[in-house]
Amino acid sequence: MTPRQRRFLEKGHVGRLATTSPDGRPHVVPVCYALDGPAIWIALDEKPKAVAPRRLARVRNILANPHAALVVDHYDHSDWSQLGWVMVRGTATLVSTGAGHGGAISALRRRYRQYRDMRLEECLLICIAATRVTDWGKLD
Repeated sequence: MTPRQRRFLEKGHVGRLATTSPDGRPHVVPVCYALDGPAIWIALDEKPKAVAPRRLARVRNILANPHAALVVDHYDHSDWSQLGWVMVRGTATLVSTGAGHGGAISALRRRYRQYRDMRLEECLLICIAATRVTDWGKLD
C-alpha cells in the first residue's frame, strides 16, 4: 500500500467488504474499518443484527474462503473530477483475542466515537492482510 492510498483510506469512513459464499455468490456489506499497521480491521460490533455474529454471511464466507476485498470510495455527483477509490484485496481472518486485537480496538475507537461505548473487547474482529492494493481517480 502506497502512502497516498493509506491517506485516502484513513480519510474515508465507510468501506464495502466483499466476500464470496462457498457456492461462489458474492456478498457485499458496508463496514466501519480502521488501519493498524499493515492490517485493516473491521468489528462485528453491537449494532443490531438479524443473526448472531458467527452466523453472519460475511463470517461464514471468510471461514469457507478467506479471500476478501474492501473498497473505499469518494463520490461527488456534481464534480466527477473528484471521484476516486482504493480497493484492498487480501486474506481475511477472524480474531477474537490475541495478536493485534487490542491495537485494533484502540484504532477503531479512535476513528469512531460510537465504538467508545461498545464492548469491543468481546466482539469478533475481521482482519484483512492486504495482498494487493489498487486505486483509481483522485486520491488527494
